[in-house]
Amino acid sequence: MTSEAPPQPQTVAGLAHAWQDHSYAFLDESSKRELRRKILKAIALPGYQVPYASREVPIARGWGTGGLQATLALIGPGDIMKVIDQGADDSVNAANLRRFISRMTGVATTTDAMQATLIQSRHRIPEEILGSGQVLILQVPDPEPLRGVESNISVARQMHADADYGLMWLKLYEQLVKFGRIIQGASYPSLVHGRYVISPSPIPRWDVPKLHQAAHLTLLSAGREKRLYAVPPYTDVQPLEFDDVPYQIEDQGGQTCFRTGVAHKFFNELPQEDGSSRYELSDSGYGEKVLRRREGEPVELGHAYFDDEGRFYHDGYLKQ
Repeated sequence: MTSEAPPQPQTVAGLAHAWQDHSYAFLDESSKRELRRKILKAIALPGYQVPYASREVPIARGWGTGGLQATLALIGPGDIMKVIDQGADDSVNAANLRRFISRMTGVATTTDAMQATLIQSRHRIPEEILGSGQVLILQVPDPEPLRGVESNISVARQMHADADYGLMWLKLYEQLVKFGRIIQGASYPSLVHGRYVISPSPIPRWDVPKLHQAAHLTLLSAGREKRLYAVPPYTDVQPLEFDDVPYQIEDQGGQTCFRTGVAHKFFNELPQEDGSSRYELSDSGYGEKVLRRREGEPVELGHAYFDDEGRFYHDGYLKQ
């Protein structure tokens, strides 16, 4: 017979987790639970601005605190993270946020939009079509689309409750009368699920149609204004337009990326010393994949929202 080893006495130290200098994903668990509850409410009411208790994080207000908090509330050990700023993966803001999130969570990071499960972005949506299971988190400096026509936020809240967007339509009409066209660029007001008008972050007009009937979840969070809202998967998003004046994206026709040769994508204009301009893909991750594929690497390119002929992937959505 073999004698069993006597049971070891339990101690408090043995039952406790190993000491670490921060909570997982930086925020404390109660903060993350509150944010998740508010995110669920935002998903249940597409386009509705849900207030939340915005916490302090180690970046300045106005530099993506809202998007960062939403990311930290949702991210888990199995996620793959991509962070972009104005389309670039290597900008100072994107690099700092990526480094912080990786340090606080240990998750893998990528520059490939197709591999990422969470994408935090400032002012751009990737060129490749995002799929189900992916979450796009947009940083928002000003979530209130009515601020330009109604400075009293209490009155603006009541206008949202009444679905009273007449002043917004009047603003667009005045632009037509004065300039002959609608000059509203980034943050173009858009109707979500036929109910709430939102400011879709300062993304260019080129990116707004990408929210319509998208397979992925889009969360928009403003840390300074303490508001978040959502566009759930397969939800209608319609930029405000008149029947006889259709919504128009930025004209990228005739331009190609000087590095990749790609056309019919959103470009950054680079002024040259001789007064001319060169154009470069705004989505640096997509451009990197195009170049690597050209060099013979087995890189898989996802389908783009706009094909090589400039056609949007939802036929008939953009009127010509």
